[in-house]
Amino acid sequence: MNKFTGKVFITGKIVAKTGLHVGGSKTSLDIGGVPLNVIKTANGFPFIPGSSLKGKLRSILAREVGSIGIGSEKYLPPNAIIDRQFSYIIELFGDANDKITDGTPPSVTPARLIVRDAMLDEDHFRINRHTLFSELDEDFYTESKWENTIKRMTGTAINPRQLERVPAGTQFDFEIIYNVFDDHQRECHLNHLIKAMRILEDDYLGGQGSRGCGKICFDNVTITIKKIDDYLGANVRRKLEGITFTSGCL
Repeated sequence: MNKFTGKVFITGKIVAKTGLHVGGSKTSLDIGGVPLNVIKTANGFPFIPGSSLKGKLRSILAREVGSIGIGSEKYLPPNAIIDRQFSYIIELFGDANDKITDGTPPSVTPARLIVRDAMLDEDHFRINRHTLFSELDEDFYTESKWENTIKRMTGTAINPRQLERVPAGTQFDFEIIYNVFDDHQRECHLNHLIKAMRILEDDYLGGQGSRGCGKICFDNVTITIKKIDDYLGANVRRKLEGITFTSGCL
């Protein structure tokens, strides 16, 4: 068992360079409403779920090596390349192999990455609303984009529908945390993570990427490190001497 030695924090801004569509859900659709809406907080602010960002980063690294599955899925073709063949992918993003499908014993590898939800930078949005988003309603944080399908025989548009997007120029605060262990894999893991982030800037985040949505960039990125001693200051350490913690105390 490797020892936990600290955390690396990667923080900054995710800037939408084009309209961004990270899909949400509706329990009902109002007449004239937008069928393809974006995910929002309870207060109506769009955000980027950590699961969406983490999943995209993992898929980029998997695509680079030609992996088509996480592990021993039942319907993978023989000799398929899978994530489990690449230790850095599994160590970064985790692997919950809790079922035996091909004689492989069950195992669980917890993810070293924690990807927080990227929340809307509300101050930046309000300050720039009238210069960047002049056509938006004062009560909304998104725009609608009409899409349709082209009938190839006639060249006419059919099946028009609206797509809700976060406007280009919108900023979100992101935080990615990497748990450091004493196995000396930090440099390797972070190099792969930064590579995936750079590739993502030339790819897309969310849906409708082939139709122009989802170009983003990472801006004002900072990387900081906290070691175990940073969590336990000298004064606190003295106070905790001789105290035995039971489960659930911290």
